Amino acid sequence: MALSNDDGGIHVREVGSYFVGGKSITLADAPSRDAFVAAGRSPARVDPNGDFETGQVYVQFVRLARPRSSLPLLMWHGGGLTGVSFETTPDGRPGWQQQFLAGGHDVHLADGFGGGRASWQRYPEISQAEPLFRTKQELWELFRIGPAGSYATDPAKRRPYPDTQFPVAAFDRFVKQVVPRFRTYDQSTQAGYNALVAQVGPNVVLTHSAAGPLGFASTIAAPDLVRAHVAIEPSGAPDPDSVDLKRLSRIPHLIIWGDRLGLNEPGNSWTELYTSTRRFHDALRKAGGKSTWIDLPSEGYRGNSHMIMMDRNSRQVSNLINSWLKENVND
Repeated sequence: MALSNDDGGIHVREVGSYFVGGKSITLADAPSRDAFVAAGRSPARVDPNGDFETGQVYVQFVRLARPRSSLPLLMWHGGGLTGVSFETTPDGRPGWQQQFLAGGHDVHLADGFGGGRASWQRYPEISQAEPLFRTKQELWELFRIGPAGSYATDPAKRRPYPDTQFPVAAFDRFVKQVVPRFRTYDQSTQAGYNALVAQVGPNVVLTHSAAGPLGFASTIAAPDLVRAHVAIEPSGAPDPDSVDLKRLSRIPHLIIWGDRLGLNEPGNSWTELYTSTRRFHDALRKAGGKSTWIDLPSEGYRGNSHMIMMDRNSRQVSNLINSWLKENVND
């Protein structure tokens, strides 16, 4: 079949999905309890004990009829999000999945453990941590769509940054895709992504936000398989003193940051993440590795939010990444 786009169509060989990673666990000796069923109905007695699968990653793939790259692109979403981040944008434009297919890569979109179709563990019997639900205000401010105090329940009263690239009219549609976040799942998610890398074979990993540290770790663990890592506003990076950077000497990295990070503002939450990633980047280059650092405002891209793949200039940024891949990755 062919998916029509501005590049004359994407000719697809196969669309499908699979699960990878995870393990079986047995829950025993947990007490039975009453659980709410529905309004007007008596609670149901629930026995939570038994065998479960946990830690799995869900992957949707699209394989091209004639890929121009032999390296599939693995796309890993941020915290409290899913692979849909890279599909159609909230305001209906083609997302990065389509842009990188047009660039000649097969694309594998992952839902990390606890997100989307990857499911999650029983709470509180297995997972001790309560699922976290971000409010619209928290997302609006944390993702830098508007300054502190600019969110309002009434969309007409919201005050975004005047130059924001985020499609503000589609903010409520974006929030529909947000899922609970589990802060105790990092180890399981890392194991799942490592299993994904091993199953797919040689690849390029593109990560966003909380998936950034997972992508760095997977690259360090399998530098023979991860041929490049593109990190979009990663939530930090490994301490360069704790890893063997020589293992990464042949693996090109591209690290991209948006606008209005507020790095000079006291207590800004982005400062530590930006600084730790910069430390890793500088150390990798000093060790002879390849790492490209792009602050989008320095390149003339103003107003980008944390959700760069959804911003109104997202296609321009994906073109930048595609060009970097062609220049820096041998496949």
